[in-house]
Amino acid sequence: MWDEAVTGYDFGPGHPMDPVRLALTRTLVDAFGLDREVEVVAAKAAGESTLRLVHRQDYIEAVKAASADPGAADQSYGLGTMDDPAFAGMHEVSALIAGQSVGAAEAVWRGQALHAVNFAGGLHHAMPGGASGFCIYNDASLAIARLLELGAERVAYVDVDVHHGDGVQAAFWEDPRVLTISLHEHPRTLFPQTGWPEETGADSAEGSSVNVALPAGTGDAGWLRAFHAVVPELIADFRPQVLVTQHGADTHFEDPLAHLAVSLDAQRAVQAACHDLAHEYADGRWVALGGGGYAVVDVVPRSWTHLVGIAAGRAVAPEAVIPEGWRQEVFARTRQLAPARMTDGRWPVAFPGWEEGYDPADRLDQAVLAARRAVFPLRGLLA
Repeated sequence: MWDEAVTGYDFGPGHPMDPVRLALTRTLVDAFGLDREVEVVAAKAAGESTLRLVHRQDYIEAVKAASADPGAADQSYGLGTMDDPAFAGMHEVSALIAGQSVGAAEAVWRGQALHAVNFAGGLHHAMPGGASGFCIYNDASLAIARLLELGAERVAYVDVDVHHGDGVQAAFWEDPRVLTISLHEHPRTLFPQTGWPEETGADSAEGSSVNVALPAGTGDAGWLRAFHAVVPELIADFRPQVLVTQHGADTHFEDPLAHLAVSLDAQRAVQAACHDLAHEYADGRWVALGGGGYAVVDVVPRSWTHLVGIAAGRAVAPEAVIPEGWRQEVFARTRQLAPARMTDGRWPVAFPGWEEGYDPADRLDQAVLAARRAVFPLRGLLA
């Protein structure tokens, strides 16, 4: 899913959410010829009836007003703040990004595509009634809500952004048809200070929200151990009809806004694992979204190009040399030197499986066990 206009999602100079990360991802996808392996399409912007599947009408009106007159943004809705500065055209471009994720979900549900990727999406912090964390409209929630509207009875959402997927959890807190799983840095040390293991869903949907709160400093082995100790078993039990995943690249050790130490190679490994889970349990139906990521040259374009390649069935080899033309474009746009290969040099990635034993003194294992103990018994699984 791509429309050049999504690069207009621009909070201004100096803001971490630099839209160059989207433009550079798109051109790196092209540099590896992946655009010839997929159908590149643009969906229309989400209209008001679609936005209302998740967002309140008064909030939509507030976004429109701020979009028309940024100086009059209503901060009670999270607009015009340091995280979410208002800018002209904000409603239109936010609705356009949302439309790409909704279009991706429609295409997958209707069988027009087995996999669909919107790396401009994954804006998972936006709440039904407010902006938050660089996110205006919650395209991930809107995609899931559209799937439910079309008749899906079970949708699983897996979020591996370094920040808790709070907006998606909130949108489906009371809905047992949606299983939300978020792996993120512990709320003690990172925004949005939610995503504790004890957050397991409303009484009407107990066990439908899963949170793995990882200690700061977690690296590849621990991150992959946590993912595989929690996600596959829950997906196997839930048997979703569609798998929606959010692949924020801000878990990376170079990301300036967080404190995990994950490599590009581990991110690629989780992307591949999500692809495999979709095929094993959801008849291959997979909607993959972007998300956070603020190392906009070194990390984000490479991570999401790997995501596109995996979805296309043309995975880019980690050892692949990055085309010189793209590296020249990076320097021309940013005056930064681009990476030379599609790896951080940690491929292949090895990790200890959960079945190899629990270490009660290990903070990572404590985090994993806390998540399993909170949710697994509610789903009839052994913690």
